[in-house]
Amino acid sequence: MPSNEGLAALSRQFRVLVAGGSYGGLSAALTLLDLCGGRLARFNFTPDAKPPQNQIPIHITVVDERDGFYHLIGSPKALACDQYASKTWIRFQDIPALKTPNLKFVRGSVSSVDCQSKTAQILDLESKETTSEKYDFLIAGTGLRRVFPTVPQSLQRDEFLKEAWNHKEDIEKARDGVVIIGGGAVGVEMAAELKVLDPQRKITLVHSRDRLLSAEPLPDDFKERVYSVLKETGVEVILGQRVIDTTAVNTDAEHRAWDLTLANGTKLRAGHVMSAISKCEPTSSYLPQDALNQEGFVKIRSTLQFPSNVTNAESHFAIGDIAQWTGIKRCGAAMHMGHYAATNIHQLILAEAGLKPEFLELQEYPAVMGIALGHSAVSYSPADGTQDGEHLLKSMFGQDMGYSICWNYMRLSEPCQA
Repeated sequence: MPSNEGLAALSRQFRVLVAGGSYGGLSAALTLLDLCGGRLARFNFTPDAKPPQNQIPIHITVVDERDGFYHLIGSPKALACDQYASKTWIRFQDIPALKTPNLKFVRGSVSSVDCQSKTAQILDLESKETTSEKYDFLIAGTGLRRVFPTVPQSLQRDEFLKEAWNHKEDIEKARDGVVIIGGGAVGVEMAAELKVLDPQRKITLVHSRDRLLSAEPLPDDFKERVYSVLKETGVEVILGQRVIDTTAVNTDAEHRAWDLTLANGTKLRAGHVMSAISKCEPTSSYLPQDALNQEGFVKIRSTLQFPSNVTNAESHFAIGDIAQWTGIKRCGAAMHMGHYAATNIHQLILAEAGLKPEFLELQEYPAVMGIALGHSAVSYSPADGTQDGEHLLKSMFGQDMGYSICWNYMRLSEPCQA
């Protein structure tokens, strides 16, 4: 139990700045709200766990370029089905769990961080002004900069719905079929989704390597299973060929067409061409170089804290895709990391009251993956090996590409308790 002096130390308001409002950032913010409110963290499934004995004043600022939570996993379907798209992007102000005076959202970006003074410069996209924000703890969860169609490029919900509708219209007008270039996770999921939405439309996937998902550290039998299931959906798959030229041959709005030339001279005609080649870069330019590796990922410790050579490293955390850690980047891992980082911040706050902090530490993640392919799914884990089937699609993605699973796991429908 904290002493009277310790309780006094917990009476001041602690300020936490969360950069990024996706899976990891929201999980971190919600965990802090729970713990500082004297409740068990919503992601705590430890038997017989007891809630914190003290309520702690806290104010959390979440900075994100978007005006809401976007379900990234659903992109392959959202950009082909406008009805589904309207479900996948929810404004922060419309999420019941986030309606609390202890939580503020800024639509903008963190342009720089001074770890020594614990001050961040924030560019507000609404006012176009840059302001300084003091913090006690920082959580960097801004993820990767991804290109279309991996993610929409819109930053506001209304713009996103227009973007999704326009993209759906382009697909529906593609009389000569759709060609998708790039056989990574996004490419194969999008190809399968398009074929399920319109079985009569010709869908062709072109990949430059001899196996799909060639960039992933996964066994060949998983990649071959993905290929087989994708072919079973009716998608034409061309492997080992690079697209070397794309030429528009008809620019009429109602009947556009392109000729694609492959490296072996093969010609393809398409009514719509989509590039699903992965081009992802860490959004870490606002962080000190000492915290980053050569690729721009944050070199976190198992406690999610910055490397010890960074000034005030114990007060700075990185979570999700921006963090250098084992395993494949996944939303489940991001939510897990957000929970751990917030729990460790709570422990550091309690340490100011004289209590010894007990940190949660990340374990190394194995390479695992689940791919939704139309009416089926393919998964791999070291424990279960490669599996596929409709039952996997239901258990891993539900009826809506995992949207309800993530929403319910974060308990976003539950009003925040005071």
